[in-house]
Amino acid sequence: MSDSDTEYWFCLTHHTVEGADGCKNADRLGPYASAAEASRALDKVEERNEEWDNDPKWNDTQLED
Repeated sequence: MSDSDTEYWFCLTHHTVEGADGCKNADRLGPYASAAEASRALDKVEERNEEWDNDPKWNDTQLED
């Protein structure tokens, strides 16, 4: 069994968890170590975006001249 047999991706086209033989990589997020982790891919993206939007080191509202 290769590593890709135990990796999972979240397909952005079909909104499903896929194995290595799924859609092209440009259309999916991953790889993830488990199907459960892959199923939370969009939640994780939302959580990270929220963290980055509120990170004071990356706050665009206070641009310097």
